[in-house]
Amino acid sequence: MTTSKKLSNVQRLTGTIEVPGDKSISHRAVMFGSIATGKTEISNFLMGADCLSTVSCFRKMGVSIDISDGKVIVEGKGMDGLREPSDILDVGNSGTTTRLMLGILSGAPFHACIIGDESIARRPMSRVTKPLRLMGASIDGRENGQYTPLSIRGGNLKGLTYESPVASAQVKSAILLAGLRTDKEETTVIEPHKSRDHTERMLRAFGVEVKEDSTSATVIGGKELEATNIFVPGDISSAAFFLVAGAIVPNSEIILKNVGINPTRTGIIEVLQMMGASIEIIQHDQYSFEPIADIIIKTSTLKGITIGGDLIPKLIDEIPVIALLATQAEGKTVIKDASELKVKETNRIDTVVGELSKLGASIEATDDGMIITGKTGLSGNVSVSSHGDHRIGMMLAIAACITDGTLDLHDVDAIAVSYPNFFEHLSLLSK
Repeated sequence: MTTSKKLSNVQRLTGTIEVPGDKSISHRAVMFGSIATGKTEISNFLMGADCLSTVSCFRKMGVSIDISDGKVIVEGKGMDGLREPSDILDVGNSGTTTRLMLGILSGAPFHACIIGDESIARRPMSRVTKPLRLMGASIDGRENGQYTPLSIRGGNLKGLTYESPVASAQVKSAILLAGLRTDKEETTVIEPHKSRDHTERMLRAFGVEVKEDSTSATVIGGKELEATNIFVPGDISSAAFFLVAGAIVPNSEIILKNVGINPTRTGIIEVLQMMGASIEIIQHDQYSFEPIADIIIKTSTLKGITIGGDLIPKLIDEIPVIALLATQAEGKTVIKDASELKVKETNRIDTVVGELSKLGASIEATDDGMIITGKTGLSGNVSVSSHGDHRIGMMLAIAACITDGTLDLHDVDAIAVSYPNFFEHLSLLSK
């Protein structure tokens, strides 16, 4: 059901919050736990719609997954223990579920069908299905396997050295997961830039050797995953909205606890630092396979910058809220090399430009990004929409904090995909 919410500006944002668990890590914890031997206990799991889609899919393949007292317990079936699902595997809105699960199913000795919502049906899957077919999987679907629904029958997989045309953690992860099903053969993924490395880190936590260099990752097939306990750090992509809010809302100081600061994900922090934000990182002693920190952000005087190249894979999901940040920076901000935004939940280049333009932002689209000129006051008393994209929805909710007038935000329910208690936290900080 489509919902709307009327939002007003705020005088300041102050206080301490702990953002939900990392979406990417939550997905992987359930998937890896399902194909490991033994019991995996996951703490701080993100109870968002996308991650619950992953839980549902693996339950349909015979995995016992219990959710209680804020923890998820996965009774692993081992690499060969998944069973053929009697029902279609519905991934909802989750591209991560779709692509990584394809990698796991590529070596499973049964048939499965994957379907998702209207957004998933528009997202390209050939970037994953092509290399998986080269490894020996039988995959079919709309337009020769480019789009869902997809039908997959696992095969006897062969190792592969694959040069990916895009830096995509989902593509890399799908191929590496398929590589684990080969008969002791090497599988290597080479990227143009290093994408986020949650899969490599977590595979090691589950006892799998992963070899890496600056742009490649390699696994050897035939190794069983061994169950382990996983603490999921706070999602830096969710924290990004309050980091931006703390920087642009007057008289603000926000403390974000237990945020994951994986070096392949900290682009938003680097951008804030480059723009001159008042930000402090207090790193914990590492008690997880991922680095964790508390982050303090205060109202800041910002300057425009150029964002592109190797930095883009480290902040691709944060670009909508970075565009908002740039409207409050003095001078011109150029975002380039970000054509990947066109194949997210929406075409995020066009959607961000369209929605921020309604508020009076000086912003224009380019082929691979956008150009924003600031500092610009934002005007409200208009209707805006998430277009079913959780990150667009949260960006607009933060924009409402500094607009002159109210915003009527439509499709607000999309935000629950990654941050179910987003508005609760926003209200807490604005009191």
